[in-house]
Amino acid sequence: MGLNVGRLLANLESMTGTELRGRYAKVFGEESRSGNRRWLIRRIAWRMQALEEGDLPERARQRALEIANDADLRVHAPPRGAIAGSISPDAGGRTATVTAPKSWRDGLPMPGAWLTREYKGRLIRVRVMPKGFEYEGEMYRSLSAIARAVTGAHWNGNLFFGVGSAANKRSKAVPE
Repeated sequence: MGLNVGRLLANLESMTGTELRGRYAKVFGEESRSGNRRWLIRRIAWRMQALEEGDLPERARQRALEIANDADLRVHAPPRGAIAGSISPDAGGRTATVTAPKSWRDGLPMPGAWLTREYKGRLIRVRVMPKGFEYEGEMYRSLSAIARAVTGAHWNGNLFFGVGSAANKRSKAVPE
C-alpha cells in the first residue's frame, strides 16, 4: 500500500518543532541544522516519499551527471579588479567578464531597457535613459516623478515599477 501524502502532511503539520526535528533525525539519520517548521515538514515529506517510492532510476541519474559535467559552471568568483571586457582566467577562456559603468545606479536596469507596469487597466511603459527616464515622449529625473504623473499621488518610484531593492516586483525590465 502506498504512502498517503495528505495524511503524512497533516500529521507533520500537527507536530511541534521539537517533534519535527526528532522525526527528521529518524528519517535522515542525522540532526537537523534548521528549526524552520516549513523546511522541516517539506524535507521530511520529500524523504519519506523518496524512501517509499524509490529514488531516481540509474539512467536518469547518469544523464543528470552528464549534463552537470558538460555545464559551463563557474566554481570561483572572478578575481578582484578584473579588467572590464576581459576573459576571466578562472573560466578557461569561456566566460567574458564585463564591468557595468560606475555611473549607473545600483538596482536599476541599464539604459535602453523598458520598464512596464499595468495600472488601472493601462500599460505604462518607461524607457531607462542614461540620465533619467522617458515616459510618453517626456523626460523625467526619477521614477517617482513618473509614478506621480500616472497616479496623481506620491509613490516610491522603485516600488511602483518593482525595481531596485523594492520587495514588490510588479514590472519587468525588457532590453530593446
